[in-house]
Amino acid sequence: MSQPESAVADAQAGGPSNGTPAKQQEPLAKLAERYGLRRAIARPRLNVYLRQLWERRHFVMTYATSRNVSKYSTSALGQLWQVLTPLLNAAIYWLMFGVILGAKGDMPANVYIAFLITGMFVFTYTQRSVTGGAKSISGNLSLIRALHFPRAALPLAYTIQEFQQLLISMGVLFLLVLITGQPITWLWLLIPVALLLQTMFNVGASLVLARVGSTARDLNQLLPFIMRTWLYASGVFFSIQDRVVEGAGLPQWVADLMYFNPAASYIELMRDLLIQTHPTRPWVWFTCVFWALFALIGGFWYFWRAEEKYGRG
Repeated sequence: MSQPESAVADAQAGGPSNGTPAKQQEPLAKLAERYGLRRAIARPRLNVYLRQLWERRHFVMTYATSRNVSKYSTSALGQLWQVLTPLLNAAIYWLMFGVILGAKGDMPANVYIAFLITGMFVFTYTQRSVTGGAKSISGNLSLIRALHFPRAALPLAYTIQEFQQLLISMGVLFLLVLITGQPITWLWLLIPVALLLQTMFNVGASLVLARVGSTARDLNQLLPFIMRTWLYASGVFFSIQDRVVEGAGLPQWVADLMYFNPAASYIELMRDLLIQTHPTRPWVWFTCVFWALFALIGGFWYFWRAEEKYGRG
């Protein structure tokens, strides 16, 4: 009889099979430890968890790609919707805020168009990643209960799915920015770095909301309102500096606080790189790096701490 089978037999018989009196029986935890048994869903150490996640990188990529292909499979325009959606939103905001409400201020019309579509594409990437991550655990309970794998693979796959869509959207964004009259400069070489920092933040934020969404089922109902508030506070269709300080007459620290918002930071960074006349803010790099590291490290640790709880109940 093998050791695990002997351990099970001992436990069922009320103790070891060598005639040990009942009062000297070992606790089940020590018995399992003596025979090398461990809990099937025990949370692994962090370094082991990272290694397991890396070993399943092909599953993550395949899962993300398959979701990307199937997402628009039933619509006539297919993958075009991932570009059309932010463009249509930008057109609506340009009409409502740029034309009717005059949110563009003294900004030339062509510059405002580049300003607006850059903000929409960058914010949409974070919005979709966070929203997808929030339902990545609660929406895949059957998969979680059927297979054993690091649960962080799911919110990570959702973010990779949005990143794949972003690559197509960025090509359209570059074309539209050029049409508005913005030249190609050496700063464009830094765009991959900016996207990497934003992706790191998106992964971390998705992991946090994935854990919260696994138990707070009403989160998906609240997220649209949270995302809309975040959109309005991130300066997507207006200049925070012009509207908050110069327009509303509020103190400068209010604008600085709004710029510290991670979505606003990544939007401002991309505008600095793409739009030549956009006021450059050197400190925005420090803010983007801070949010990328803080969200990724903190979010991963926060998600890993509840690894044993996902899929229960």
